[in-house]
Amino acid sequence: MVQLRKMREEFWDTAPHYGGRKEIWDALRVASESEVSLAQAIVESAGIIVSNTDLTLCYDERGAKYELPKYVLSEPTNLVQDS
Repeated sequence: MVQLRKMREEFWDTAPHYGGRKEIWDALRVASESEVSLAQAIVESAGIIVSNTDLTLCYDERGAKYELPKYVLSEPTNLVQDS
């Protein structure tokens, strides 16, 4: 799980450098770490257009594309637990 947290942090730290607006990336991060109902409210209030139901592909109102890897959105089920 330590490696997964590190990968997630690295993704969120570098994501804004791939384009799009920082505030949208921030909203996507908070939404990805929230319960479903709160995530929906965050996405709607930020004007994010969700193309895939799992948030892996989104757009902002200006048409900028935001791609999120699955490892930032859910806990993998095939990992060995750290000891």
